[in-house]
Amino acid sequence: MLILSRKENESITIGDHITIKIIGIDKGSVKLGFEAPSDMLILREELKRAIQEENKKSSQHSKDALRQLTQIKKKI
Repeated sequence: MLILSRKENESITIGDHITIKIIGIDKGSVKLGFEAPSDMLILREELKRAIQEENKKSSQHSKDALRQLTQIKKKI
């Protein structure tokens, strides 16, 4: 993990297409601005985890439905 110190209005560049700018620092909170291609998905970590969890649940429901359909087909 790379750890950098930045002050307000300073930026970090990742590759050729991503810039992260420190917009503000206030009472232990940092506001970040992101410039990236519009096709790049940028998510807060907690939202990413929530989406992954929902995808797991959805996948499990699909597996359960498939098992039920298989059981029904066997009975026919």
